[in-house]
Amino acid sequence: MTETPGPDPQLIAAAEDWLRQDPDDADRAVLQAEIAASRGGDPVATASLASRFAGPLAFGTAGLRAEEGPGPARMNRAVVRRTAAGLARYLLSSLSGTGPGPAAPGSPDPSGTPPRIVVGYDARRGSQRFALDSVAVFAAAGLEAHLMPRPLPTPVLAFAVRHLEADAGVMVTASHNPPADNGYKVYLGGRMTDEAGRGAQITTPSDAEIAGFIEHEAPLDSIPLAERGWAVLDEGIVGAYRLAALTVLSAPDHSVAAPARQLDVVYTPLHGVGGTVLPDLFEDAGFHRPYVVPEQAEPDPEFPTVDFPNPEEPGAMDLALAAARERGADLVIANDPDADRLALAVPVREADGPRWRMLTGDEVGVLLGHQLVARLRPVGAVMANSVVSSRLLSRLAGELGVTHETTLTGFKWIARVPGLGYGYEEALGYCVAPDVVRDKDGMTAALVAAEMAASLAAEGRTLLDVLDAVALQFGVTVTGQLSVRVADTALLEAMMTRLRTAPPAALAGQDVTTAVDLSAGYRDLPATDALLYTTADDSRVIVRPSGTEPKLKCYLEVVRPVDSAAQLPAVRAEAAAALERLERSVAEALGQ
Repeated sequence: MTETPGPDPQLIAAAEDWLRQDPDDADRAVLQAEIAASRGGDPVATASLASRFAGPLAFGTAGLRAEEGPGPARMNRAVVRRTAAGLARYLLSSLSGTGPGPAAPGSPDPSGTPPRIVVGYDARRGSQRFALDSVAVFAAAGLEAHLMPRPLPTPVLAFAVRHLEADAGVMVTASHNPPADNGYKVYLGGRMTDEAGRGAQITTPSDAEIAGFIEHEAPLDSIPLAERGWAVLDEGIVGAYRLAALTVLSAPDHSVAAPARQLDVVYTPLHGVGGTVLPDLFEDAGFHRPYVVPEQAEPDPEFPTVDFPNPEEPGAMDLALAAARERGADLVIANDPDADRLALAVPVREADGPRWRMLTGDEVGVLLGHQLVARLRPVGAVMANSVVSSRLLSRLAGELGVTHETTLTGFKWIARVPGLGYGYEEALGYCVAPDVVRDKDGMTAALVAAEMAASLAAEGRTLLDVLDAVALQFGVTVTGQLSVRVADTALLEAMMTRLRTAPPAALAGQDVTTAVDLSAGYRDLPATDALLYTTADDSRVIVRPSGTEPKLKCYLEVVRPVDSAAQLPAVRAEAAAALERLERSVAEALGQ
């Protein structure tokens, strides 16, 4: 009989060393059970251990994000403490020169004023504990640390970084990731960056510099923890955010006549923390308080009513849409669990009653731009969107005399556009008030969308009427996305190499007229790992590896001219069919 080989002794030794240091009882129990099972010959336990100890969790422009659990490749208290210690050293080295290692970029402060940092957290399982560990590390390192008063949306933390003139901020959240995940998002502000980046997420090279200060092997007992010495902010920080958020409205002082803000809104926070702020915000603005979907109203880290806590995912909006049909509502609003994204659904009036349609991220992006343009144009403010978003906003801005910029993917780039007045990305992210929150904010964006819908309703019009008018001016524009998930990230590079060495000559029966490798830079964009194709009928495809998941993402756009409102239904149907053909053609080009 052939014996089953036992677990790697080095793996078991690493796991036992972690077990001796792990400060979390639940994680220790999980790890102890896996070590015992692995020693007993359980291959599943051995594979799980190998995954947990595959290497340290990489710190990048998204900070940290991974499944919670023991081991250096997971989100846990040990990883958080080491990361917080590294961030503290980075800030001290940058601002006062007292930290070890090479000085990071920044503005050294000869006064010796300690770095100020503010830490927020959402309602996921380990979020509050990770936040408390962080402020204990920061306070022990000599930082002026502030902790948010309770689980709150990411935009409130991003606001606090600017409002408190903090040098940095940390938000413990995994946004719309699965329930098992958590994350650690870092912002810079104050003396650590210029005005355009103040309160924005970190970018290159800050991510690499912070990573260089993180000691992944540091014994946990070598990282001091303060028992006190940080400040817990009171509810005034939420009140300050709510007051500042009202400035996105055309009449924040409630001078708009009451009928213009009478709107029946159904809202879902998808078991996240948006429900603790947005309903009050709507009342502040003079709207009726939204009807909050009761099954999804309270924060719940299990996200029990959805398969995936993302309003873009099939089924996530079913309860909200059912409530809207029952109430005869005017608008459905959804935030993701940390409320930095916004999704909208609108009724489509038909002979047998209304049906509900989700708007795409690009459609919402153009609607918000249309609403804000009258305010942005007189002050010379700039509109921006990521390169993978639709080209429609740039065309609208050009027609209306507003400067437009295209950026790399991610709000860390959109937020830094000089003179930014409004920016969006197709993944439901919208920044409607950069001076309030220099990041995407699903709550202030919801206010702008609601004001637009209410004003239109008072005129007997709808958001869909505005989209029709835009289509008549610029053509019917439909967008979609194809994602190819892989088990091995090396396959992503192989697919990109295949496209680079043998680019398609045609897509969906149309000649490829432009093929651009964005890794060489494109127009004013920095180099990035992506490929762009346009075809003879003005369709566009952008292919890029995901920055956070093991998949290749393909962004598709089809544009069709239309001459009259009567033609819109037929042209939209043809454009949708063309988008399907384009998706099939791109899949074939990728070998799928």
